[in-house]
Amino acid sequence: MPETPEEKAPPRITPVRVVVALCLVAPFVAMLWVGSYAKVEPAVAGIPFFYWYQMMWVVLSAALTTLAYKLWRRDEAARASRRGGASR
Repeated sequence: MPETPEEKAPPRITPVRVVVALCLVAPFVAMLWVGSYAKVEPAVAGIPFFYWYQMMWVVLSAALTTLAYKLWRRDEAARASRRGGASR
């Protein structure tokens, strides 16, 4: 089956895709930059900063991944409707 020119073209970088990438990369950067959270103070409810910061990122990571997924699906649906096809 011959490919259309649109199928051969590389994916386009759009503002939505940049936001999706930032949502997915942010937790990695935050967790890999250990020097930013390797401390005890400020403690929250007696929990040292080192621990509550990591627990906060578990929740934030889930929220950012959900946001990235929803943005990606919306972007794919919009691209499919512009092409005249159905989205998955």
